[in-house]
Amino acid sequence: MKTVIVGCGRVGATLADLFDRAGHEVILLDLATRAFDRLPATFSGSAIRGDGTDEDTLRRAGAADADVFLALTEGDNRNVMAAQVAAEALGAKRTIAKINDPLRAAAYAELGLATLCRTSLMADAVAGYVGLPVSGLPGIRTPSGTHHDGQHHATEAPASVGQGAVRGQEV
Repeated sequence: MKTVIVGCGRVGATLADLFDRAGHEVILLDLATRAFDRLPATFSGSAIRGDGTDEDTLRRAGAADADVFLALTEGDNRNVMAAQVAAEALGAKRTIAKINDPLRAAAYAELGLATLCRTSLMADAVAGYVGLPVSGLPGIRTPSGTHHDGQHHATEAPASVGQGAVRGQEV
């Protein structure tokens, strides 16, 4: 399965390694070559320096027809743009855009974009740990009407990574 990840921060690098070890073809893009230092020496996917919101860059990197496309940069707008390009222009089958604002995550899910809201995930994790009630807001919303727990919900929406290392390759 081909997985493309835009953003090699801590989450992107961790997921790239996870998908790589599971036998997926992984293409990882980041604007900063130094970000790839987070990857383990065993990573066998492609680590490419480039703009994950640019359609031509993604095509040259081999991201067309990805089975999974994850936009995990620090910028909500960049993530929305990357996920939209992947879904609409590249034919990605499953896309997720990380959105920090729970209200924006809900709004983008209603517009047809699967979203991951780490704010909701972390707030509920802390609340649960200290014994407070959790918000009940989904961490992952998709247009299909299911949450990250795999259960179907009428009004909410789960969403859903090689080949020879090409560390620091620029496309």
